[in-house]
Amino acid sequence: MTRSELIANVTASFPLLTYAQVEEMVIKIFDEIMEALAKGGRVELRGFGTFSIRHRNPRKGRNPRTGEILMVESKSVPFFKTGKELRQLLNS
Repeated sequence: MTRSELIANVTASFPLLTYAQVEEMVIKIFDEIMEALAKGGRVELRGFGTFSIRHRNPRKGRNPRTGEILMVESKSVPFFKTGKELRQLLNS
């Protein structure tokens, strides 16, 4: 499902809200999640899952084209862990 499909589905479920209103809400929710993660926090949506940041240590990498060994810098990457209810839904 894409963001526009999500907005269309929510708009269909709530006919009193316009597409533009739902779009603004969805964008705001995503912005808040990204902002919290950028500050190093985590976002927990009960029953759905938890967004957090994982830190990767620097390591040696290899250029697949040339075979040259190079250092890959440390970085932070987003991580999502599913909630219990979502896991049960997927495995039922």
